[in-house]
Amino acid sequence: MNKKIIVISNEAWSLLSLRGELLKKMACYNLDVTTLSNSLNKDQFLKLKSIGVSSEAVKLSRNDFNLFNDLKYFFTLILKYRDKNPNIILAYTIKPVIWGGIASRFFKVDFYALITGLGFSFQGDSFRRKLLTKLVVFLYKVSLKESQAVIFQNIDNRNTFIEKGIVELDKSYIVNGSGVDIEKFPVVDFPNRGSINFLCIARLLSEKGLREYASAAKIVKAQYPEVQFNLVGLSDSSPDAISLSEVNNWRDCINYKESNNIRLHIESCHVYVLPSYHEGLPRSSLEAMSMGRPIITTDSAGCKETVKDQINGFKVPVKSVDKLVEKMIWFIENNDQIKQMGLESRKIVENKFDIRKVNKKMLKILNIK
Repeated sequence: MNKKIIVISNEAWSLLSLRGELLKKMACYNLDVTTLSNSLNKDQFLKLKSIGVSSEAVKLSRNDFNLFNDLKYFFTLILKYRDKNPNIILAYTIKPVIWGGIASRFFKVDFYALITGLGFSFQGDSFRRKLLTKLVVFLYKVSLKESQAVIFQNIDNRNTFIEKGIVELDKSYIVNGSGVDIEKFPVVDFPNRGSINFLCIARLLSEKGLREYASAAKIVKAQYPEVQFNLVGLSDSSPDAISLSEVNNWRDCINYKESNNIRLHIESCHVYVLPSYHEGLPRSSLEAMSMGRPIITTDSAGCKETVKDQINGFKVPVKSVDKLVEKMIWFIENNDQIKQMGLESRKIVENKFDIRKVNKKMLKILNIK
C-alpha cells in the first residue's frame, strides 16, 4: 500500500505556484498525495489532478483571529485526518501549521511544518501586537511539540523560533526558500528603451515596503522624469493591507497593474526592487534573478539572502527611503553595470536556489526516498 501524505496550505494558488514541482515529485514516488486548502476552484482542482494530486477545499479565515472559525477549521482537519489516515502531514503558513499540528497530535502520524515567514504576528510594538505574538508563540509550541521536523527558509526565522523556545535546534532545518525553476525563468535580454525600468512585485501590504517604494519613486522621478517605476500585485484582505485608492494616488510616479503574468513584467524591467520588512524567502526576487535581473532589497530576514552586496545588487536598511533612492540613482547613472550584475544574479540562483536542489533537500527531510 502506498504511503499517504496530506499537504495543508492556506490558499490553493500557492500549492501550484510555490509547491507544484514538489507535489509532482511526491506523486512520482508513488505517494498518495492529498492537499487541503482554502478557496479551491475548479481550474486549480484539475491542475492538481493532472500532476497526480487529489485536492479538497477546507474553509479557513486567513487574516483574522476568530476563535469560533479557527476551532471549526481545527475540527474539520481532525475529520480529514481520520478519513484519510495519512502517514505524513506537511503544513505551511501560520494557521495550517498551528491547527494542523495540534490536530496531528491526536493521530499516529509524522507531522512536518514549513515556516515560510513570520508574518505580521511577530511585527510591531503595540500592546495588542505583543499580546498577539505571545498567543501565537504559545500555539506554535503546542503545535510543534511532537513534530518530526520544522523547516525554515532563512536562518533568522529559525533563530527566532529557537530563542522563543518554540523549537529545538536538533529538529530544525533550513532550505533555500521554495526554489525557482531556472528553465521556466531563463535569462532574457533587457528591453530596448533608453530609460531604466524598475519593477516591484508584491501583494498590496505595507510590510512589503510599498509606501517606501512609492516615496523613493517620486523623489527619483523628480530628478530623472524618464525613468519608469512599475508595481505589480494583487490586493489583500490582511489587516496590513494597502487600499487600491491609496495605490491610485501613486499613479503620478508608479504604473500599477494587477497581473499574474510575472515573467512578462520581469522581461520588461531592468532592475527588480523588493523593499520588504521581512520574508521567508521571496519567490519573486528569485524569479527576477533567474531571468538575469539585479536586485535592490532590504537587509531584513529572507530578503538579504538574495543579494551579495555590490555583486548582484544592493541591500538597504528596512524603511530607508533615502538609501532606496541612492541605489536607484546608482543604477541609473551606472547602467553599464546592470547586465553584469544581472548575470551574477543568475549564477546565485543556479548554485543555491534551483528548485530541483531545494526539493531534493525537502524530500530528504520528509524521509521520502
